[in-house]
Amino acid sequence: MIRPTLRAALGFGAILPIALLALMTRPGSWPFVVGLAAFALGVVVLDAALGQRLGGLNIAATAPPRVYVGAKLGLFVSIAGAVRAPRFEAILEVKGPAGPPPLASFRARPDQRAETEIPISSDRRGVVGVEALWLRWRGPLGLAERIARIALNARIEIVPDIRSIQQNAIRFDNREFIDGQKVERQRGEGAEFDALREHMPGMDNRFIDWKQSAKHRKLFSKEFKIERNHQIVLAYDTGRLMAEPLGGLARLDHAIHAGLQLGWVSLRTGDFVGSYGFDARLRHYLSPTRGMRAFAHLQRGATELGYFSEETNYTLGLAELNARLKRRALVVLFTEFVDTTTAQLLLDSVQRMANRHAVVFVTIADPFIAATADAAPKDFLTVARALVAGDFARERGIVRERLQRMGVHCLEAPARGLAVSLVNRYLAIKQRGLL
Repeated sequence: MIRPTLRAALGFGAILPIALLALMTRPGSWPFVVGLAAFALGVVVLDAALGQRLGGLNIAATAPPRVYVGAKLGLFVSIAGAVRAPRFEAILEVKGPAGPPPLASFRARPDQRAETEIPISSDRRGVVGVEALWLRWRGPLGLAERIARIALNARIEIVPDIRSIQQNAIRFDNREFIDGQKVERQRGEGAEFDALREHMPGMDNRFIDWKQSAKHRKLFSKEFKIERNHQIVLAYDTGRLMAEPLGGLARLDHAIHAGLQLGWVSLRTGDFVGSYGFDARLRHYLSPTRGMRAFAHLQRGATELGYFSEETNYTLGLAELNARLKRRALVVLFTEFVDTTTAQLLLDSVQRMANRHAVVFVTIADPFIAATADAAPKDFLTVARALVAGDFARERGIVRERLQRMGVHCLEAPARGLAVSLVNRYLAIKQRGLL
């Protein structure tokens, strides 16, 4: 498409008063006016004819097939074959969970390939469709511009961020609970007896074997093996509250990152790991499996978890999960609640789950609530906000206290340290033999 630019419109508007004045003073000068208008139109047409043609350009666009959520991704555009070094303006036509891309401007030199990167931001998982690339450039005089649409039909998958898992892999590999290629005995507070050992200062007195100690006339303590082959289920609440953004990402994405980190560690220790997603109805279920190949299934299942605006039905969701699990398991529930009133159904459902399984109740601490509650009382509005935030935090504490009395393991941590805190809680639970 070719159209006149703003410069051409302003130039035509500048000669319009001259033409009107000539017609008012000399009515017979209309041939001059017509000629002047034809000259202006001819200059615009000449500028369009001298401009760079689309057919002479070699345009290529490359995009990464997969990008982590929250990371900046870029689509590289290269143009070759330019003749008169025009300045191109490029913008992308995108669909899906992506923000509007900015306008990129660059100049293509003759006999050189010009390249530019158009950034795309996405804070939600899903598939971003790059439908087309729009280009605009002007002629040598800047009076006419060409607009072209180049169809791309590219697809970019926005997947959960596993970079933190890769970064923490070395840290967890150095821990004594990770198996190597050699046989390694792992001792802890499990339920499987391993051996007797002479009691040393600092060892737990609960594990003293008094019968053997009396027989040998010295204190002996029991050592136990840390049990394996446990079932770990990562249960994600995909309801309205989990779609709330926190630190640039939705709460659900922070939960997925922590859950994948826990899944990786659990699979390395020989446990079975599965995933479960629910809100008003069941969204996803992956039965617990073992082996490091199962991590790819966990990541794929987490990618399929969507963002929904429905209220979470804990009664239906947790009852369905409870019916699917045939043996005792560690259920890690990632969820969010508002106050004690709305959490009542949550408490009842978690109580029934905790009767059969070990439950870890995971929420993400909101730094805004703590900052608002601790804000200096500068004015009446600040004090009112601090009181509301304090009440909100107090009610959340009441819910966590009630859950702990039920035997549920509660964990509330900032989004940045949630994964490490969750892995440490899992190791503590497993070492104490609570599974």
